Amino acid sequence: MLIKEEFLKKYNIAENEFRSANISFRELERIYNHYCSLEPKLRSISRDFLDEYLYDTERAGIHSYRYRLKEPGHLIEKIIRKRNDSLDSYQEIDSTNYYKYITDLIGIRVFFLYREDWRGFHEYITGRFENNPEHYVEDRLRDFDEDPGHWYIAERPKSYRRIGDTKIYDKNLIDIKSDGIYRSIHYIVKYKGYYVELQARTLFEEGWSEVDHDIVYPYFQNDVMLKDFSTLLNRLSGMADEMSSYFRRLKEAKERYQMEEDRHSL
Repeated sequence: MLIKEEFLKKYNIAENEFRSANISFRELERIYNHYCSLEPKLRSISRDFLDEYLYDTERAGIHSYRYRLKEPGHLIEKIIRKRNDSLDSYQEIDSTNYYKYITDLIGIRVFFLYREDWRGFHEYITGRFENNPEHYVEDRLRDFDEDPGHWYIAERPKSYRRIGDTKIYDKNLIDIKSDGIYRSIHYIVKYKGYYVELQARTLFEEGWSEVDHDIVYPYFQNDVMLKDFSTLLNRLSGMADEMSSYFRRLKEAKERYQMEEDRHSL
């Protein structure tokens, strides 16, 4: 059950922000209640996806993974925020169609040891799901495929990288965005009637993201001091990734050198 005053206070939403979203609290309650009833089904779908595609981490080319369902209150908060950011795009959202708009009700994160490992996972996931640009969603309602048996990648994969990062991504395979400090690769997969958001990043990137999400995002994004500390931590995580990749290249070079030494000693 949602109580308006308690909800707005908990999620740091000002009354004028709520009003500018131009959606009744009664409709938000209906979305909230419907989503709560949908959670068991989404949890089952999540586990099916994990068992089928990610449980064998070696086959998937990843170090590890984790998953979560969006918390009901965060769903309502996100709808308010999205309507404030782009009312036209979310004008028609309601309790009968919100799952067509919100693509991260099921969220899965996969982790790499090294940034360069993204390509192996990209080939893996695009080899398991149809990746046809004709199926990429542009209009959330018009383009939603009602067939739960059609499993496919619903948006062009995107890589978010920090300006100055090593250029390891292939723009022919993935959109590359370099307008912030956030680092991750995003895939939206339509699976068993619902969207699954896959976020792929290194363990160091995940560490920064968790701290930033816990302290800064989304309620203190305008706090200069907290943003400065988060930016510093982000730089450190990037340096750690660069060093990790360097370690691996150094190890591979030493192994090649040793093989040459062994060959010449025969």
